[in-house]
Amino acid sequence: MKNPRIPPEKQIKMTLNGDEAVAYAVKQSLVDVVAAYPITPQTIIVERFSEFVANGEVHTEFIPVESEHSALSAVVGAAAAGARAFTATASQGLALMWEILYIASALRLPIVLAIANRALSAPINIHCDHSDAMGARDAGWIQLFVENVQEAYDTTIQAFKIAEHPDVLLPVMVNLDGFFLSHTMEDILILPDEAVHEFLGGYRKVYRTYVDYLGKEVEIKLDPENPLTFGPLDLYDYYFEHKIPQIEAMAKAKDVVRKVNEEWYELCGRKYGDGVLDTYEVDDADVVVTVLGSSAGTVRYVAKKLRKKGHKVGVIRIRLFRPFPHDEVAELLKDVKAVGVMDRAISFGSYGPSYLEIATALYHLDRKRKKRPLLVNYVYGLGGRDLDPGLVENIFMELLKIAKEGEVKEPLRFVGVRM
Repeated sequence: MKNPRIPPEKQIKMTLNGDEAVAYAVKQSLVDVVAAYPITPQTIIVERFSEFVANGEVHTEFIPVESEHSALSAVVGAAAAGARAFTATASQGLALMWEILYIASALRLPIVLAIANRALSAPINIHCDHSDAMGARDAGWIQLFVENVQEAYDTTIQAFKIAEHPDVLLPVMVNLDGFFLSHTMEDILILPDEAVHEFLGGYRKVYRTYVDYLGKEVEIKLDPENPLTFGPLDLYDYYFEHKIPQIEAMAKAKDVVRKVNEEWYELCGRKYGDGVLDTYEVDDADVVVTVLGSSAGTVRYVAKKLRKKGHKVGVIRIRLFRPFPHDEVAELLKDVKAVGVMDRAISFGSYGPSYLEIATALYHLDRKRKKRPLLVNYVYGLGGRDLDPGLVENIFMELLKIAKEGEVKEPLRFVGVRM
């Protein structure tokens, strides 16, 4: 690695919780409009940002609204007018945004939305699982999951650059585990404001243009001088064709996420795998566990212990869930004997969301190589239930046994629940 442009000793150490880290990243990102509505465990993000506004530390239009539906609607309007826009939510708040999620992505608006992941009601629960984000996985948003508070800060800044890239122009969700990260203090390194401004290229630029009836090139944004219609009626004669650019943009997003991850590394010396997947000891592993979010640290800790005992185990942390890296996962797992897929959510009547994606990724290995890994889905941690190292060790040991015996008797397992 070449020396980062801003070495760690030149960065600013701060002690922040995950919500505060996101708010600080937004503060540095030259955001024009923030729409805010409180919901636990996200509230601190917009609360802290409102303090930055009140203190005159940012020049941002801060819009308190009456619901999460209105929050996303407000930033849709702002982004359509060319503004850099941000909001945040969790759980039922994300569910209330449901209608507008699809509008934001279909209009190709580069909004950033932070989600402090929280279980959905009922019964009412304010603690972490991934049910909220997984419910929105088909809404056309890029979805990034972070492991710690440092990554929450780093990824929020990266998200603006990813969303606004001319090959992408899609909204981005930054997912941080509720309470495990949102309310947990951590010493992190903050970049100087000027470095973030330079990384993002200043204020948002509108890249899409069209040629009007007078032959003049005009930016595609809401502008009284050059009136446009956004989201008009679009029936079966063109609707299908208009979905294809969304699909193509999502396909291009993986390379952009990798590029931005590498640029961040060159700037400050921090990166997260290749930006898409963050792996540990996968190359020679007989058994691999996949995981999202803050649980990755616990899983990696156990894997290191088992490695010292001679067990060939590895870990894949999925950082980018949408677009899902099917080909990359299949390549990493092609020689593995057994894979445990950990999901902090369940698709009722089916398996966990990650399991469904990884099963899809591995399906074609059977035809190409006449073999594929054995696969087990471990659903854990619903409603904030803790994941202790003992439970993770049990998962690894069970997978080692499955790898040896060559048979999966129960493909769907519930870990840490009283049965």
